[in-house]
Amino acid sequence: MTRLSRSLFGDLDVEVEMDAPIGVESWFCAGGRADFLVRPRTAEALSEILKRSRQIDTPVRIMGEGANLLVDDDGVPGIVIRLDAPAFRAVEHNVEGRLELVRVGAGADLARTLMRFARAGTAGLESLMGVPASIGGAVRMNAGGAYGEIGDVVHAVACLDSGGRVRVYGADELRFDYRSTNIVDPIILWAVFRVSQENPIALRERIKEIAAHKKRTQPLGDKSAGCMFRNPVDPDTGVRTSAGRIIDEVGLKGLRHGSATVSTHHANFFTIDRNGRARDAIELGDLVRDRVLDARGIELHREVVVWDRTDDERIGDA
Repeated sequence: MTRLSRSLFGDLDVEVEMDAPIGVESWFCAGGRADFLVRPRTAEALSEILKRSRQIDTPVRIMGEGANLLVDDDGVPGIVIRLDAPAFRAVEHNVEGRLELVRVGAGADLARTLMRFARAGTAGLESLMGVPASIGGAVRMNAGGAYGEIGDVVHAVACLDSGGRVRVYGADELRFDYRSTNIVDPIILWAVFRVSQENPIALRERIKEIAAHKKRTQPLGDKSAGCMFRNPVDPDTGVRTSAGRIIDEVGLKGLRHGSATVSTHHANFFTIDRNGRARDAIELGDLVRDRVLDARGIELHREVVVWDRTDDERIGDA
């Protein structure tokens, strides 16, 4: 452990890995390393990391499930935090009366949480079937799709601000827009969701229906991380339209750049070959964006987050 890592983490309840291969842990299975990968075991340790990193102006990023993330092959500086300790994955129900609220830690996996709810007949998150994310990442970007968004059922969110202080926001203080929220604090700790009790069999059938639709329309078996671009607003109609359909209409489905390809199954999904380069996918995204702008006059904006050594991005993935 270096002198810097000892001064930052030596007395804290954390796991620390230097020069950590975070890119290959993303859903793209490609990309570079982080100077430090830190796994705090308590909220107190996490808070202290934020305070100390701020004092020495060291960047901090949060990595959830590694979905919705491209890590450049040169990696990223500073600290990457993963909230995968039990303290950040807990699930708690309201204890009195009928089940109406469930609090879930930000580090919990969305898919596993959804299936846990389904087995118990707890409805609320089933519209998120097939969305790869941690709970915190899903809330941060208001993850969702044709069947609904996570913001539809959020009751409250707790965060750590940049000074390491806990802030709790009720639904009336939160705004959920298309793939975004008004949350500015760097770390989400937990979210409370509005839920209801339903027949577990009927709930599981609903989930199967959504899963079957995703399987038919998306390349779920490839090394991808969901949609590369947000659905843009059509300048003629003023409503959002499918980025995948636009990319397809411009003739870019199947376009290849190095080890990265625009999926032939769904044009808003990019895939990377085994042992491929994350930068190929980043550059392919730039190429697709430029060609769509030239052909249709529509500017596409990335939904996938890109981390590299030159940006100032310090917020994690979905």
